[in-house]
Amino acid sequence: MSEAHLDALPTTVGSFSCYVFTSDGRLLLTMRGHAKKTWSGVWANSCYGHPAPGETLPEAVSRTLRDELGLTARAELILPASRHGMRADGVLTGELCPVYRVVTDEPPRPDPVEVGDFEWVRWAEFVYAVATGDVTVSPWCPPQVNELSALGDDPVRWPVADVEFPTAA
Repeated sequence: MSEAHLDALPTTVGSFSCYVFTSDGRLLLTMRGHAKKTWSGVWANSCYGHPAPGETLPEAVSRTLRDELGLTARAELILPASRHGMRADGVLTGELCPVYRVVTDEPPRPDPVEVGDFEWVRWAEFVYAVATGDVTVSPWCPPQVNELSALGDDPVRWPVADVEFPTAA
């Protein structure tokens, strides 16, 4: 979807993405669970989710990391203004999708319903595979990878944003 088309869509903070890295910069790449309603069995970033009513984005990220990946690490907001437009079940969405980063050497304990598979990959190799189409990923992933890559080659050293979001309705 072009940026012009994305600009025409309503923009709300309705989702978030999180990229989990080890201290040496390897990315936790996950395959969405095969029972997921949308994009099941597709490789994506470490986790993606939505805040529950009354939940802040940081709380939602922590809950999703814990429930889907078995991780208790602290997430840091990296891209507060990232957004995407995608079509699911015939519905075109346009929403802010802030991107968070976690740096941890804690091993994941994924919920097999939520995560079909996972692997640790070098960030530069993943960026290249997404850019060349060598890996098929969720529709929100390529634009985020482009934005994140612009922050530098070392994901552990990306700057942290200083923005707060309202609680979900």
